[in-house]
Amino acid sequence: MSTKIDEWLLEILACPKSKAPLRLDEEAGELVCDESGLAYPIRDGIPVLLVDEARSIG
Repeated sequence: MSTKIDEWLLEILACPKSKAPLRLDEEAGELVCDESGLAYPIRDGIPVLLVDEARSIG
């Protein structure tokens, strides 16, 4: 699955748990926070930045 997020949007998004920047994992279709160890799904092109919806990558 390939997911595209505009660069300007990626620059302003932050992890709701750690407030750290997110990086895009296009292959997995997720936004990843290395600091908190969470990956947030992108559904229908919309990032779902809810800690309860994130999966642990740790």
